Parts: sequence; C-alpha cells; structure tokens
Amino acid sequence: MRLARPAAAAAGSALLAAAVSGAGAVAPAVAPPAGSLAAIVAIRPGIVHALGAQPLPPTTAFCEKKFKIACYLPKQIQRAYHLPALFRKGVDGKGQTIVIVDSYGSPTVRRDLRVFDAASGIPAPPSLRVIQPAGKVAAYRPTSNRAGWAGETDLDVEYAHTMAPGARILLVETPTSENEGTTGFPAIVRAEEYVISHHLGGVISQSFGATEQTFPSRKSLTDLRGAYIDAARGGVTVLAASGDSGAADVKFNQFTYYLHPVTSWPDSDPLVTGVGGTRLHLTATGRHTRPDTVWNDTFNAAANKFIAGDKGPNPLAGGGGKSVIFGRPSYQNGVRSVVGASRGVPDISMSGACNGAADMYQSFKGQAAGWYPSCGTSEATPEFAGIVAMADQVAGRPLGLINPFLYRMSAQHLPGIVDVVTGNNTVSFRQGGKLHTVQGFRARPGYDLASGVGTVNALLFVYELAKAAGHH
Repeated sequence: MRLARPAAAAAGSALLAAAVSGAGAVAPAVAPPAGSLAAIVAIRPGIVHALGAQPLPPTTAFCEKKFKIACYLPKQIQRAYHLPALFRKGVDGKGQTIVIVDSYGSPTVRRDLRVFDAASGIPAPPSLRVIQPAGKVAAYRPTSNRAGWAGETDLDVEYAHTMAPGARILLVETPTSENEGTTGFPAIVRAEEYVISHHLGGVISQSFGATEQTFPSRKSLTDLRGAYIDAARGGVTVLAASGDSGAADVKFNQFTYYLHPVTSWPDSDPLVTGVGGTRLHLTATGRHTRPDTVWNDTFNAAANKFIAGDKGPNPLAGGGGKSVIFGRPSYQNGVRSVVGASRGVPDISMSGACNGAADMYQSFKGQAAGWYPSCGTSEATPEFAGIVAMADQVAGRPLGLINPFLYRMSAQHLPGIVDVVTGNNTVSFRQGGKLHTVQGFRARPGYDLASGVGTVNALLFVYELAKAAGHH
C-alpha cells in the first residue's frame, strides 16, 4: 500500500483559559482551489506501510536482509522505552481506558489483536469495546480508502495495547461519508463529545489530520474544536499525530504538496498534544545502539522502495512546524525563541520511522492477510497514549491537558524526557516535472519543531508526569 492518503480533573479552568487565550489567529487559512467543494476537508489516516504482507512477524534481521531497512517486534519496542521494568512494578495501564478514534474502523480488529497478542507474547486487554456513537458505519467494502482506515485502526489498537497491556481499549468508529461542512470531522467531534460526556476514557488517540490551509476559513476549523474544549475542561488528554510528510503536507486534492512549510490540525490545536516521529536504533533485544533521532526517510532509497515502490525522494518524515491558525499558547512561552508568535508542533515524539518500522497484523479484505512493518506518526500516537495511560494509573486519575507539564518538565531537564538532538524534517519530492525541497526544521538541544521536547524514558517519565500534574 502506498502512503495511506485516501492512500487536570479539569486541567483547571485557569489552565484551560490560558491555553485557549493563546489561540489567536496568526494568519487566515487559505481557501481550497476555485471550483472545489469549498466546505469539504478530507481527513486522512497517518499510517504508512509496506507493499507486501509477511506470514510471520518479521525480525529485524529479516527486514534488514530482505528490505534493507530495520523493523521491530512489539517486545523490542517495549524494551526500547523501558516498559518491562514498569510492568514489574504493576504499572501497565490497569484501571485506565485508552480511547482510539478512527474513521470506519476495522472489520477484523478483534481477531487481528488476538493474533498479534498471541504471536507477541502480550496478554489480551481487559476489554476491547467498539462503539459508533456518531452513527452506524456502512458495511466494509475493500476500497483503498476503507482498507487504509482499517489498517490504521489495527495499528492504533495493537500499539496502544503493546505499550499499556493492562489498559482497556475503547475503539470509537465514525461514519465519515457524510458531509456537514468538513467531511469526517463533524462526526469525529460528536463521537468524542459522547466519550467525554460519558466519562468513557482518560486519553484519546487520533492518528489523522488535515493540512491547516485546506480549511475554507479559520472559522470552519475553530467551529470543530468543541470536543477539545470539553476534553480540557473534563480532564481528558487528547493526542494527535503530527503527520508523515515532514515540513510539507498535501493540498485539498490530497496529492499535490504545498511548496512551503505547513502544519496539520488537530495536532496544531493548543488543547491537543501533537505527537511527532523518531527513529529508534535497536538491537534484536530492544537495546539502543545509539540515541533516537528525528524520523526522516525521505532520502533513504530502500525505505522509499519498501513503502512507495520507487527510489524517491518521497516525503517520509515526522510533521512539525508553526501553525497559521493558532497563536503561541502560554505553555510555549518558554520556547518563544523557537516558535515565535505561533503554536509550534510537535510537542513530543515517539517511534515512527519506516527504517525502524513496527510489525503489525491485519486480515481484512482488500490487502493480503499477514504481518506488515508499518510506520508513521500514527504508530507514535497510540504508543504515547499507552504511556499517558500508565501516568494516569500512577496519578490515580486522568491528567487532562498535559502540554503545560511537558514543557515544564523539559525546562527542568527531568531525565524522563529524552532530548532528541539529531536530524531534521526537510523533505523533497518531484511535482510538475520538477524536484522540490521544503526546508524543515533541525533537532537541537531543548524544544525544536522536528521532535518537540524530545522523546521519553517511560520508566521515569510516567512518575515525573504524574508528579508534575500534582500527584506523587
């Protein structure tokens, strides 16, 4: 498959007000091209995965030999973030619910998770519940769009569960074929508002986004913020993937790239934690051979061939940059030298590289059943959701909007936040017969627009985050 575009309890009203007050417009959104359906904005899943299925979970050695890129098993990723030591302490997300929101969902998600768990030696979750609060999802048909979302759903569920095996999983599926102003988003807002008002989970994971400039107007985007405002007031953490096209992203038609740096929403929302991508460098047992770097496979010919079927360059990098919709929120005042007057993303990063892909399993119709090394910030986001669920467990309650805590922890150089200081999200691509480069941002000590505050050592981070939120 090619790039999958259509291939706290209460963070405190003062905290909420401070975050929202930073959400002033910096510049108007750019309208879609003349003649388009101006009110439609297409959301897309962030999953990127391989061209072919494998019958067994591929090992790092297998992927390196066959594909010339690394891939990792779930246990390696657990070890990379020091999770086994947490599990031994009884910290595995027990008592928490991770909410995963995806358009359409996957018709085989229960079976796929069972196969994934059995092969990976991970216990089944206490529960995997599927709801459709915004309306019934049409019967599955193996179109590229539905298969893309089904793969996204399986990846989200499998890797949230990998990170926090003791947490309950609530999969929220939405019917996106409707159009009420912006395709897909109104249903997602309704579904999330249902989850929040019924107190169904403490952390919401969203592995999708749309380029800010594709919204018809600033108001058409801000009118969709209701769920995030409710979440911040209700003490629910909301995460969103920062995208897989580096500093670039696609226009309204979903295949033409902007030729200047852009960001996507909802990760750019001040009330959402934007999750970027890193590259892990691991041994067969999951030990680091070198520090994590910013994910950027744009210029890696083997990764391009594996994902896109050509030598590239194709934009394959973690999203990051400055919002044109939202001004700098108060919690980013300490990094104003980096973000200027704008909201900067991402906030934090987790494993998302294609050269270092995560093995996932799927069996829905439309693609061969089997194991697919997969990558993207849609891998990173559910991974971080699992980490947040464990911090919630330690704190004894959901932590709500965590961004102020992340920036405070970073400023204090707490060891649970691991700075990422190598790499960038500059991308190149051929378009209109020309090779274009969109200059991105470099990793540097402290906060940057390629990795956020960095990544995590979960063994330390979950306790530090719980403490930063006011609980030991």
